[in-house]
Amino acid sequence: MKRTAVINVVGLTRSLLGENTPCLNSLAAQSANIRAVTPAVTCTAQSTYLTGKAPAGHGIVGNGWYFRDLSQIWFWRQSNRLVQGEKIWDAARRLNPDFTCANICWWYNMVTDADWAITPRPLYCADGRKIPDCYSIPMDLRDRFNRKFGQFPLFNYWGPLTSIASSQWIAKAAMAVEQAHQPTLNLIYLPHLDYNLQRLGPDGDIGRDLAQIDNLCATLTGFFQQRGCRVVVLSEYGITPVSYVAHPNRILRDSGFLSIKVDLGREYLDPGTCRAFAVSDHQVAHIYVKNPNDISAVKSVFENVHGVAEVLDQEGKKAYELDHKRSGDLILIAQSNAWFSYYYWQDDSKAPDYARTVNIHSKPGYDPCELFIDPDIAFPKLKTGYILLKKMLGFRYLLDIIPLNPALVKGSHGRITKNDDDGPIFMTSEPSFLDASALAATDVYDLLLKHVFSD
Repeated sequence: MKRTAVINVVGLTRSLLGENTPCLNSLAAQSANIRAVTPAVTCTAQSTYLTGKAPAGHGIVGNGWYFRDLSQIWFWRQSNRLVQGEKIWDAARRLNPDFTCANICWWYNMVTDADWAITPRPLYCADGRKIPDCYSIPMDLRDRFNRKFGQFPLFNYWGPLTSIASSQWIAKAAMAVEQAHQPTLNLIYLPHLDYNLQRLGPDGDIGRDLAQIDNLCATLTGFFQQRGCRVVVLSEYGITPVSYVAHPNRILRDSGFLSIKVDLGREYLDPGTCRAFAVSDHQVAHIYVKNPNDISAVKSVFENVHGVAEVLDQEGKKAYELDHKRSGDLILIAQSNAWFSYYYWQDDSKAPDYARTVNIHSKPGYDPCELFIDPDIAFPKLKTGYILLKKMLGFRYLLDIIPLNPALVKGSHGRITKNDDDGPIFMTSEPSFLDASALAATDVYDLLLKHVFSD
């Protein structure tokens, strides 16, 4: 077996390579574009790479979906058991029982059969506090790394304070696992590019971000190659410019399909009693319809909506290999310059309490506005400091600093890009393994196994 490190640089595309990326440029000479899976989002893409299956096979139809038996919308679950089908590490162990795998922050990394695992996981205390932390297999790995590298920088990993610090922490953890255990396959997740590509768009001022991630990739590739490892650098999707946001749930509400529960003057989506509702995830939205007789009526609601490029019915889902029981009865694909919000309220004064906070587990859809501090707050540092002081003193608090202005978002992903160079990329230290300029997302699985088992 040939030990291999796989560096997942989120949002990296061929079109982003240039003067700020000398390390990645050197790898691009032996590369191929990846034809992205739909939806081209983190959880779906990674599950495809690690099973070799499309969403219809592995069941990860987005970063979240409607759990029908619980009548709840959940995003960013973490159990690896949600991913259906054999994982790459199980297949590799069948080929050679001595195979080992480290998974450093790829998703669905709890309750996993990988030998070593690290994943962001805050501590949720009974008194309402959320403390930055991570989860590991074996359990003591978390304590060792928190002592060695400092507490996992959760607030630099997601939210308005994101920075290169979280990717640097992950890189240190990956190198430490290599030094201590020499896994056959080391999966490493670097999220840094994702942040400003969504905030500013790929045409925005992202030169510094590209230079930072390139420097980190140079450190990692040099480290692993010096230790005799093969190196793969890949990405999950490309982020493209957007200038329009559509609100599927507001459209369904206006058409009489949505059910709203009012608590303390605020509105909350009640999916179990809705005739139809949307689970929005970047440029894809799953539409769940309670009564099958309503499906055609719901489909007609969206067929001429600005921002919607396609409305997939059962045949459409099959064409995209999204015909899984977790998928919506209908699926919306956005136009190339548009994305979908989860918003369902019509009056911001009635927005739910979580809307203005970073709260990825409560929101019934993905919210890129969590990357911003509300520009309408006159003194944001003063307000944030006051709220955190209340937290330190043990008072109840709500860190409500996130805007309700989706127009701030300048980049999105989820649909297949028009230009292949704007989509994900696969780069390798082993050029002979690539026999084409493009490959399907499902082919990544076999290519990774080839890196481990071929001379």
